[in-house]
Amino acid sequence: MGEQLKNPDIRYIEDMKEVLYDRDWLEKTDNFEAYYMYRGIKKKAGLRYDITEMPFKMFGREFPKTKGHYHPNDYGEVYQVLKGRAIYLLQDRELEDVVTIETGPGEVVIIPPGYGHVTINPGPKTLKMANWVSPEFDSLYEPILEKKGAAYFHTTDGWIKNPNYDKLPKIRKEEPEKGIPEDLEFLKNNQ
Repeated sequence: MGEQLKNPDIRYIEDMKEVLYDRDWLEKTDNFEAYYMYRGIKKKAGLRYDITEMPFKMFGREFPKTKGHYHPNDYGEVYQVLKGRAIYLLQDRELEDVVTIETGPGEVVIIPPGYGHVTINPGPKTLKMANWVSPEFDSLYEPILEKKGAAYFHTTDGWIKNPNYDKLPKIRKEEPEKGIPEDLEFLKNNQ
């Protein structure tokens, strides 16, 4: 049987109103639980292990996603899909690089220091993913909030550019890693 997770931080759809594409839908829908974050499930070698679960429930015409955040320049993060599928949308601060990485169970994505990212559940099942990160790491939500979302929205009409960005490169695709790196020291502050 799977592990029993307790006491999640819950992200409600109302918490995400600034970053959603389909605002007409948002005005007509009731608040609901968008995803669950179980932080600090375990610690190892000075790192924190978290699990996030995201049911597949469309946000209007937009696929379910996380709110999105940037990483401080000194911290990276490693994600592994445990169940379901995920698309990770990464973008650097200068918006010279926007990347998507499509993943399935067991596959891994490394978020480089200084990058922003959003995780999307393309369905049709619940997405369950784990991540390793420094406990000193603090997500930087403001840059994503200021632009009312990440560089692109993943919708039933495909990828749509966020009009709040002045210039955007085309999306570049990358393949996921096949496993967690043995040495996770690079996730700690590089200073």
